Amino acid sequence: MPQADRRDDTNAAIPPTLSHVIGQRQVVEKLRIATEAAWADHAPLDHALLTGPAGTGKSMLAKVLGAEMAGEFIESMGSALTSPQALNGLLLSASSPNAIIFIDEVHEALGSAQTALFKAIDERAVFVKEAYSDSVTKLDLVPFTLVLATTDPQRLLPPLRDRMRLVCQLSRYRTDDLAALLRQKTTQLGWEVEDAALTQIAQRGMGTPRLALRLLQSARRTARADGETRISLAHAERTFSVEEVDAFGLGPDEQRYLRILAESNSPVRVNVLATRLGQPVQSVVQIVESNLLWLGLIDRSDAGRSLTARGIEHARLLLGRESRVSTASEEV
Repeated sequence: MPQADRRDDTNAAIPPTLSHVIGQRQVVEKLRIATEAAWADHAPLDHALLTGPAGTGKSMLAKVLGAEMAGEFIESMGSALTSPQALNGLLLSASSPNAIIFIDEVHEALGSAQTALFKAIDERAVFVKEAYSDSVTKLDLVPFTLVLATTDPQRLLPPLRDRMRLVCQLSRYRTDDLAALLRQKTTQLGWEVEDAALTQIAQRGMGTPRLALRLLQSARRTARADGETRISLAHAERTFSVEEVDAFGLGPDEQRYLRILAESNSPVRVNVLATRLGQPVQSVVQIVESNLLWLGLIDRSDAGRSLTARGIEHARLLLGRESRVSTASEEV
């Protein structure tokens, strides 16, 4: 069995400094100023909140901040903070000054843990209840920086949000920035790739590095299956076909969603769409519709979901392609 090689993993290539981060210019500049000020003051970096759509680089930026501050980097998920005790264990694991404690998807932390978190910020200490006793012991924490990431900041307790001195809103990438990011990744990993392949992958990445990198990884898998080391445009196009990704980067569920709307003469309610797609309503709203709204293909209203002019045009292309495929199959 071949051993896994980190050079085969796009997640292994992290920018070494903020200067190497592509895209998110305003956010990067804000963080660069904050890190330089922290070094000038010989102080920990200010506590930071990173918000924005999934896959736009919040975790990556947290790791880059850890490298910039040259201290401990401790990572956890909000869903793991099921109690104040779990949070205390996380905070006490920092043993040296300037440690960065990163909590991803922090909105999933219980309210009691969020409360304990902002109290720890204020006191730079945690309070531990003694077993078999009502007494409480105060344990001081080393100077630390809290970096929180979330796709849903409204689910954070207001006192916790208010204690974040750096608030950074990440957004989707422009296609040219996404192509540059893909080029940087392939250079770091030592992959050979045609520029045309990178351009087509970036155009289907929907402004989201995670999605574009997933397609890049798939295209390399296609190339290696052919015994090639260079990712060509042909490999990328074959990958799009296998993954059922259209020219906008939409997958099968999103394409089916558009076809359902195209076949209706009036707005369609989301519960009907969810039933037709065989998915929970929440998944349709949060996942399927996210990219369709960003691309400007659908409208949402009290009456239901409907196609925009752009959506109608794209749905016609999808239906026309299906018709051609069906006709070809019948001829065979």
